[in-house]
This record gives sequence, structure tokens and C-alpha cells, in this order.
Amino acid sequence: MTRGQATALPAAPVRDRHSQERAAEASPACQPQSRAHLAFVALGANLADPLAQVRAAGAALASTPASRLRRVSSLYRTAPVGIRGQGDFINAVAVLETALAPQQLLDALFAIERRFGRCREYHHAPRTLDLDLLLYDDLIVDSARLSLPHPRMHLRAFVLAPLLEIAPVVRIPGRGQAAAWLPAVSLQRIEKLRE
Repeated sequence: MTRGQATALPAAPVRDRHSQERAAEASPACQPQSRAHLAFVALGANLADPLAQVRAAGAALASTPASRLRRVSSLYRTAPVGIRGQGDFINAVAVLETALAPQQLLDALFAIERRFGRCREYHHAPRTLDLDLLLYDDLIVDSARLSLPHPRMHLRAFVLAPLLEIAPVVRIPGRGQAAAWLPAVSLQRIEKLRE
């Protein structure tokens, strides 16, 4: 399956904005799910007290509707990637079982970010909390609002190290085993914190 093939349904012609919204709401990424799905979420912060923020965010994920928090990785201190003049991040990865559709889960993650004071001022802005939906089963989605798997997860040590800690044989749809990407991020500074 390649990007853009999130559904097996043929695309219907869309004529106006309301038709587009109805078509988007009918896609599998928006519909409530009848069974539990595995979703991996990256957690990160570099403002306020990042260590406390990420720990508290892990606890907040446990209250996600129609979901059960299965595990949170250790915490990692990491250098910002592709950004200069910002402090280190604290990062982790969590895995949830959820009955929420991917878009619904994304909305729940944004709500948690807002509770933690997240402002999206500009791309790569420092953040009190960043929650990224990395994987949702083996689903591939490429929409304006959601990309699954996360398009840069395989290029980030701060994602791969905690992800592989809690799911050593996880695959990234369209990219193969996550562990195979570790050499590509070997120069990124990352330190596992002692609890």
C-alpha cells in the first residue's frame, strides 16, 4: 500500500466545501472504531519544566476517551533536531489501545496539548508539550490534517529510541523495521534518563 491509499473506496468527485467535509468525515480515519487499535504517540517538551510536563502528559494520556494506556517508555533528553537556539527536549513514546478513529485520537491529543498550555506560534516553536501520533496499527493516511505513519519519525532518534524500547520489533508502514533506521540517526544526541 502506498501513501494516499488510506481507503479501498474509489474517490468520488467532490464539488464544494461541504461535500469535501462530508467525504472526509466518511473516511475510515474519522469513523469510530469497533475494536481496539494500537496507537503509538510521541511526547516531547522543552519549555516550563519539561521533565514534569512529559511525566504529567503520560498520565493525561491514560484519561483519553475509549482508550487504555499500555505503556510509556523511559524519558530521554535530546538535542533539538533542525532547530538552533532552543533548550534540550525531554521525550518519550507511549502506546495506547484505542477504539477512537485516528482523527478522533488526534483531536484528543490536541486537547491534551492545549491543557498543558501549548501554543502553535510558528513551526518548530519551543513547546510546553508536543504530542505526535506516530502509528495507528499499520494504517497509511496522507491527508491535510493527518499523516500516518508520522512522515519524519524514522529520521528522529528522539522517536526511535523510546519507540524501540517499548516495541523492539515494530514496523513503520512503507519503511520496514523501525530498528533498521537507527544508523541514520546515530549522530543525533540522545541520553536515556535514570528514573
